[in-house]
Amino acid sequence: MKKILAKIFAKYIGWKNKKWISNPIETQEKVFQKLLKRGQSTEFGKDHNFKLIENYNDFKERVPISDYEKIKPYIEKILNGQKDVLWPGKPLYLAKTSGTTSGVKYIPITKESLPNHIISARDAILNYINKTGKVDFVDGKQIFIQGSPVLEKSNGIYIGRLSGIVAHHVPSYLLKNRMPTWNTNSIEDWEEKVESIVEETLIENMTVIGGIPSWVQMYFEKTIFKTGKSISKIFPNFSLFIHGGVNYDPYKTMFKKLIGKKVDSIELYPSSEGFFAYQDSQDNDGLLLLLNSGIFYEFIEAESFHESKPERMRLEEIKIGINYVIILSSNAGLWSYNIGDTVRFVSTKPYRVVVTGRIKHFISAFGEHVIVKEVETAIKKVVSSTNIEIREFTVAPQINPDSGLPFHEWFIDFKNPPKDLDIFSRKLDDEMKNQNIYYEDLINGKVLRPLVVSVVKVNGFEAYMKKIGKLGGQNKVPRLSNDRKIADNLTIKHEKNK
Repeated sequence: MKKILAKIFAKYIGWKNKKWISNPIETQEKVFQKLLKRGQSTEFGKDHNFKLIENYNDFKERVPISDYEKIKPYIEKILNGQKDVLWPGKPLYLAKTSGTTSGVKYIPITKESLPNHIISARDAILNYINKTGKVDFVDGKQIFIQGSPVLEKSNGIYIGRLSGIVAHHVPSYLLKNRMPTWNTNSIEDWEEKVESIVEETLIENMTVIGGIPSWVQMYFEKTIFKTGKSISKIFPNFSLFIHGGVNYDPYKTMFKKLIGKKVDSIELYPSSEGFFAYQDSQDNDGLLLLLNSGIFYEFIEAESFHESKPERMRLEEIKIGINYVIILSSNAGLWSYNIGDTVRFVSTKPYRVVVTGRIKHFISAFGEHVIVKEVETAIKKVVSSTNIEIREFTVAPQINPDSGLPFHEWFIDFKNPPKDLDIFSRKLDDEMKNQNIYYEDLINGKVLRPLVVSVVKVNGFEAYMKKIGKLGGQNKVPRLSNDRKIADNLTIKHEKNK
């Protein structure tokens, strides 16, 4: 009965969503107008004369691009209990997240924006059922490895990690099959929590497993270590992996080995600021941009983002193949807010994106402007036809080496290392030159020497994240840094290749 109902519901939601998918520009205009109307009565709306805004051009003139530092004074008023600051009334929650420059950030989640997080995740799974017809997994146990659901309360607003907030709103029909138990999910120490999850799930019929790949990897490795079996032997009915937060491509080879069989996967694109997209096809690249969930999108070409007044554009103005910074206004009370992510459109019918990195996560110590997508693509291509497996990696510039020319230093934790590190490094460098013409010019012009690989001790990245208090949850190791803050805190296993 559950399978039949799931198929019927999935078909209905597919039909319902087709309406806005088929009318993207009209849908975004409706969202835009609705947001403006609701925002007029807020302090932010009054400060920026929302009542005088008649169209998008007016909006661009009156509402500048903001980041967390610029809205922080408004957030502090919300924390102090003030109403009608960024959105009518008080937010239900403040999602607590770590910022690279602002320390702890508090992102509002309102009564109107909460469904964006819950319904979008639900629709991603229903879309999968509707498109593939696969529904057997609904009878098994499902786990989403996430942060603690324990929340604080201040001036009538609950505060916690996004995944912990969402845990309070799991639909009742899923609670019976959901893992882990509430007590285990509330464990703050990440390593202790994963150990407890392993114990609880070993005896269960796990069919769906989800989370940020690096943390699911830890769960898989601990489960395999305890049993001596592959994940597919432990959980023979495991058939769907749901992931998000980082690019999955660098993990694919290793996960295939850990699992021991091919399983379908669904990629999600959630953040504290909103749930933006999900994988709507098992056959096409990219994630479906969600245009009907209370978020109005603007885009700025990444290459011109740091100009004094970069051009902002709506959805209908974007072009395929260009890196854009996402700017959003939402029913959470964020207005022309830069979330820091960059995306590239791969389709406009429907609008699908791939996440290419963070606007602050790049290397341009010498004018090369290497982005996350380029390093992830390079390493994927180099390891794709080999037995090399990588747990984690990050890249940083070495501007002042002890001798010789500067270089890009790759810090890699190998699960299965290459037999010859020098050959691996040369191939990786060649692929980076294919990915970034400026990098190639700097190598050929003898401004940089070829990249250097430094092998990090096993689980060295986990040790680093634990050291800085960011092990587990939604925390991720940045792929790129324009400085040596991460690099200088990693323990190298042996000498780097020369």
